[in-house]
Amino acid sequence: MSYTDLEDKFDENNVYVRYNVVLEGPAVKPEDDEDVVKILPKDEPFREIALGVLHENNDEVLDNVKKALDDGVSPIDVINKGLMKGIDSVSALYTKGIYFLPDLMLAGDCLMAGVKDCEKVLGHKSETKGTVVSFVAEGDPHDIGKNLILMFLRAGGFEAVDLGRDVPADKVVEAVKEYNPIMLTGTALMTTTMTAFPKVVDAMEKAGLNVPIGCGGGAVRKDYVESFPMSFYGVEAYHTPKLANAILEDKLSWDDVRKKYSDIVGEFVPEYS
Repeated sequence: MSYTDLEDKFDENNVYVRYNVVLEGPAVKPEDDEDVVKILPKDEPFREIALGVLHENNDEVLDNVKKALDDGVSPIDVINKGLMKGIDSVSALYTKGIYFLPDLMLAGDCLMAGVKDCEKVLGHKSETKGTVVSFVAEGDPHDIGKNLILMFLRAGGFEAVDLGRDVPADKVVEAVKEYNPIMLTGTALMTTTMTAFPKVVDAMEKAGLNVPIGCGGGAVRKDYVESFPMSFYGVEAYHTPKLANAILEDKLSWDDVRKKYSDIVGEFVPEYS
């Protein structure tokens, strides 16, 4: 009997379907997540500003930032106690797999829009912890990983210098001399372009420079990165500000980062287990 014959005899009124449904209750709001509760400020106007970032609502963030600034709240406090707490909450949900890449990008846009309004009141760019230079390996046009790193660094209070895509080693060396960064980040998506990393290290050594370089990307593996000096394997983009903090505050070398990676980022990392 053909499928057509069966279809002619089929009567949907005689078919009963049983679904096993597990009732989990109403969806949990992002601000009610136990980790987010610990991060979000309790006091206004900072809580509403942080919630705007968490909800990825650009208009809400700008309205609340403007109101706070008009009421005489310090723009530094708006950034540190409001906007930054919002992006920290977003990072917590991303780490848990509740938020995803689009959430990060939208929340990051909200954060940077709010920061720009604060900087207008300050009359200058807000103070940063230190400078990190980011680049995509020579020959590689893929920059989404680098862009995520930039977003997380800026959200974490660092000055992030974007050298762009397809960056030759000599340009990286020039940037290190110009900006004196606490660390570098390099990304590569292809196996053919990740070979640029040891060339950067060689150029740095010849120039007498010693700056930790976090290397990551789709094609990159830990054993390859650790086959040359001055480098460590960057597993996730959101780890970057934590690694930069450790290098800055604890004066860690690239070798220290290799040994303490999981402790620095505060979570189990299989590649470093």
